[in-house]
Order: sequence, then C-alpha cells, then structure tokens
Amino acid sequence: MNLKALRAGLAAMLLFFAGGAAAEGGTGYETLPLAGDQRTDGKVEVIKFFWYGCPHCYSAEPTVNGWLDNKPDNVEFRREAPPLNQGWMIHSEAFYAAQIMGVLDQFHDAFFNEIHQNKNRMRRPDDIGDFVETLGLDRDKFLSTMKSFAVRGKIQNSMKLAQKFRLTGVPSVVVDGRFKTGGSIAGSYPRMMEVIGELANEITGTQG
Repeated sequence: MNLKALRAGLAAMLLFFAGGAAAEGGTGYETLPLAGDQRTDGKVEVIKFFWYGCPHCYSAEPTVNGWLDNKPDNVEFRREAPPLNQGWMIHSEAFYAAQIMGVLDQFHDAFFNEIHQNKNRMRRPDDIGDFVETLGLDRDKFLSTMKSFAVRGKIQNSMKLAQKFRLTGVPSVVVDGRFKTGGSIAGSYPRMMEVIGELANEITGTQG
C-alpha cells in the first residue's frame, strides 16, 4: 500500500471511528477498540507519536525527556513520526533518516529547537541540509537517506500504526497497543507520564 492510500484510509478511519475509543473516566487514558500487539518479554511498549512542527509536541518534550532519564525498567519507549498530512512528510523523512543514520540523539532536540525557538520551519530539503551541516553531519548523505527505500518503509509502517491506533492528532502516546493517552486526555504532560507508569505497572504486575 502506498502512502497516498494509507493517508486516505486514515482520513476515512477518523471520520468513522473518531468516537471508537472508550475514555476511562478520571484515569487519564482511553482504551483502544482494537488492541495492537503486546510484547512477550515482560516489558510494556510505549510509543509517542509526534510531528516536529507541532507546538504541543514540542511543549511535551522536556517532560518526556525528563521521564526518560529515569525510565521504568518495565518500559520500552520509542517515537514514531507518521505524516498524517502531506505537509508533515519532510519532517517525517528527516526523523527516520536521523534514526537510520544513528544520529537521533544529536538531531532530535536540536531540530525541534530550530523550528520552534529559531522559527525556521524546515520545509525545504536545502533548509534541512544546511541545518544538519551545523551539527557536523554529512549533508548529502542525510538528504539522500531521507529519500531512501528504508525511510519510505519506516514511514509506511508509522502510517499503519496511526491507522491501527485510531490517532486523531499528536502528541499521542500508545501503551501496550491497548491504551492511548496524551496531554489533553491526561490533563497535563506530567500527568501523562504518570499515567504511562501506572499502566505499565498494572500490566506487568509491578508495584509503583
């Protein structure tokens, strides 16, 4: 399935299933109507979906990063950047290129800051090429990786996850393929991270 078809499917899903998730009153999460895959190694997968251009995603990052500094042992965390509309695509390509090249630690926060602090929207490949050069990265390699088959595959997978988990916006966090939370659902970003820990402990039978 190509990306255009995936986006069309996601748009249709949002129209028909926007009310499909059941909110758990007062708990700060929603139960997804169709569960995704769960890990079998005793750990809970936590996926944060985001877009670099999203101010709410940017606002959540300090809280997420602080939580990651002391991440619970029973959690495996990762980020996904599905291009829920075409305007997000170049940022998704940049994220997955950095991931494939093994430079996310160097790239991720700096790219967020460039967009939101320095007001550089990063909408053109040349802008991104200029930026990665300031980080000491190989400009040509980064730009070619953005257009690689490997990045395309990661983007397609991220869009399939967005469909599976009934995403209606970002930032959204999916816990164990079964529960969804976010700043608006939980009430704040610190509470969002508390909810993740509480769910992980409940799922693994760990005392908080």
